Amino acid sequence: MLHLAVRMAGHRITALLAVACAVLGGAALITGTGVLAESGFRSQLPAGRLAGAEVVVSTEQSFSSGPDLPIALPERGTVPAELVDELAQLPGVTAAVGDISFPAALVDADGQVVPTRDPRTAGHGWSSTKLLVDAKVDGSAPAGTGEVALDSATAATAGVRVGDKVEVIAAGRAAAAYRVTALVDAPDTGILFADPTAVRLSGRADGQRAGTVDLVALRTEPGTETSVAAAAREKIKDTRKGTAKNTDTGTDASASASTETNAPAGLIVSTGTERGDIASPGAGAARSLLILLASSLGGIIMLIIGFVMASALAVSIGGQRRDLALMRAVGATPKQIRRLAAGQASIIAAAAVVPGVGLGYLLAGQFRSMLVDRGVIPDALPLTFSPLPALATVLLLGLAVQVSARSAAWRTSRMPATEAVAESRSEPRTPSKMRARFGLLLIVAATTLSVVPLLSRTVLGATATSMAGIIGAIGLALAGPALVRGIGDAAGRRLRPGVSAPTWLAVSNIRGYALRLSGVVSALAMAVVFVLTYTLSQTTVMSATAQDTRTGTLAQQRLTAPGLGGLPAGTLAAVTRTSGVEAAAPVSDTTVIREYEQFGDPVVESGSAMILTPAASGVLDLGVRDGSLARLKGDTVAVSTEVARSPGSGLGSRITLVLGDGTRVSPKVVAVYDRGLGFGPIALSHDLVAGHTTAGLDQSVLVRTDGTEAAQRALTALAAARPGLALAPTDTGSGGSLSDAPPTVWINLALIVVLLGYLLLSIANKLVATTAQRQGEIATLRLNGTTPRQILAMMRREAAVIGAAALTAGLLLSAIPLALLGIGFLDRPWPAGPVWLLPAVALTVICTAFITVELPTRQALRTAPAHALSARE
Repeated sequence: MLHLAVRMAGHRITALLAVACAVLGGAALITGTGVLAESGFRSQLPAGRLAGAEVVVSTEQSFSSGPDLPIALPERGTVPAELVDELAQLPGVTAAVGDISFPAALVDADGQVVPTRDPRTAGHGWSSTKLLVDAKVDGSAPAGTGEVALDSATAATAGVRVGDKVEVIAAGRAAAAYRVTALVDAPDTGILFADPTAVRLSGRADGQRAGTVDLVALRTEPGTETSVAAAAREKIKDTRKGTAKNTDTGTDASASASTETNAPAGLIVSTGTERGDIASPGAGAARSLLILLASSLGGIIMLIIGFVMASALAVSIGGQRRDLALMRAVGATPKQIRRLAAGQASIIAAAAVVPGVGLGYLLAGQFRSMLVDRGVIPDALPLTFSPLPALATVLLLGLAVQVSARSAAWRTSRMPATEAVAESRSEPRTPSKMRARFGLLLIVAATTLSVVPLLSRTVLGATATSMAGIIGAIGLALAGPALVRGIGDAAGRRLRPGVSAPTWLAVSNIRGYALRLSGVVSALAMAVVFVLTYTLSQTTVMSATAQDTRTGTLAQQRLTAPGLGGLPAGTLAAVTRTSGVEAAAPVSDTTVIREYEQFGDPVVESGSAMILTPAASGVLDLGVRDGSLARLKGDTVAVSTEVARSPGSGLGSRITLVLGDGTRVSPKVVAVYDRGLGFGPIALSHDLVAGHTTAGLDQSVLVRTDGTEAAQRALTALAAARPGLALAPTDTGSGGSLSDAPPTVWINLALIVVLLGYLLLSIANKLVATTAQRQGEIATLRLNGTTPRQILAMMRREAAVIGAAALTAGLLLSAIPLALLGIGFLDRPWPAGPVWLLPAVALTVICTAFITVELPTRQALRTAPAHALSARE
């Protein structure tokens, strides 16, 4: 059977080339997505500053809930400082360091801030040098409050040497003069202060974080890492039990509350590659993003690949119906026919999947480079390469090829031998009614799904638009033969008696070969639908988000300090005193996890949240419909209308949240607002988040002025007088242009381009294969007196029908979802997006149809009719 399959494949190279291209492209896409998914699960960040510590005790930097994937927590938690001495006593520990970090930045002689990798955590105590590996120290440790040590790279950038005087802005305080006592040649060293100075600057001497450190790093004797880690875990358990007992028996309410705040309930012990996430908790969140990207891309990729492969195999098997029918006539069983078809397709797939897998690994690397360039993932996060994605690709594509090939050969294999031979000369004249009905049901379901944006004005609601378009295109593929046959019958009844021969032949082919034409039309229509719905849904969400932000932002200016890790203390007061300023309020953002029940099942959602004060109403208009932002103080939050619809999340309710450092809180909802798309689903009280962010500083101040030039000059002068401050207008664009697109949108657009290329290549190969299989038909027409010009004219008319039908069907399938998307997000029945998109799509479809029909037709006309017919026999 295998030998026969190979011999049959050798006579159908053109048709099987379409199958090979479909498999090759599919293998590349699945493998690339698989590499991203595996990297999200297995890739590890380098240990960085913690490379010299074999064991690290810290808070858990991820949140786990049931069977769902862990959610990364980007804000640094705290560890009780007393654990440093306790863990130092463990057998095998040679040094225990309580590491702390805080915002710090060096100011050079020109008053400019020297850039660092992460200014939010650049400040450390001198004891953290014990964590560095092979660090070369030039000088002595800082001892007094006016001394610091610098890493050699920062010092070289600023032109500083040991003994020089420098200015440092630390933990939001005003710039102060320090003497450089040492230069440390090691990466990520930062700015080092004397340990008592670092404790004071970081707020660990008093306040909410008093008596805590960021983590405890342990250096161990050789070969004792495992035993020290186990002993540290036992020590943590004992400490937690003792803390809980003291809390239960204590009588002082304030002491009890303090004990509960410092309880090490979420502490973990990390070794080996686990230290990378602890060293860079914010960067560790990128792995979750890779998993999210791979899972969101995987569904649509598999859907399109399945469609393309089934379509390509249908053309390939359809061209061999006569061979299969003759085999039935000589005694082959239906099972043998299906096995032969599947074996032949598997041979081609096996030859194409190997280069496809290799291309997929290269594609994953390019995709990672794009993510790094757009700032979506850190450059330090590598991809994980293993045979697992290739194995998964082979299994998935092998299954898809088997199912598609056997399905394509099902009709011929089940027919009686005589009927199969009789029908092998032409395709079935009557399209399947059941298939058409199921296709129409899918189109109706897609139309129903497109209503979601009217009910949910969120990014998730917008994805229903693109899914509705794809489902509708699949429905068109099923109902296509009946629709094309109906169009052909209608066109045939309206033909005038004197119509030209090419036109009459083209209409006759449309009526007689509806199945063949509908496959091409539906594939091209899917490309139209895919590009329009995916691109315009992205740009519409961008436009709606920008519209919300633009309408709701009353402030004209935004003051930030990106090089300082946050705004220094006193910045807000200075802005408020500036002439022409009518209102000013700090605005920051963090990550929050919301837990709630939906239909009786627990749901966990992670997203960004604003941090606001009651003064925010002077610079922002969130479209508050219930409550007031003036009440946003203490343990309170404001939520969007989408969040408020969840059970127990309305005005006056207490909702369950997990802050960015893992702290669980139950704040009260004091306001419900409409503009959640532009400003996020949740706004947290400034008091609620205090002490639960890595930097502990405000990220920006929004400023509303009287609009005069004098006020603008005064703000500009204020920013220029303070090192590190940056002033920028809040209105940075309309948001409707692709140039304003955020990184995630560019990722989706890049995916669209890749998938569109795959679709068009597969469609082109399918059209070439379909046209090449008509050599016998073209030869017969020539023997009956039809001229080559008339045949070319006939084929061009068919190409015009194919292009026009694909465009019309694609536009009709896209129109309702996009109209409802526009109504739900922009209050108008059309989406936002580039005006050139539709003409570009139309031109691409028409050119694809004409070129892929014209070239094989001309090739067929070069072959003598008799030779073409003899080769076909």
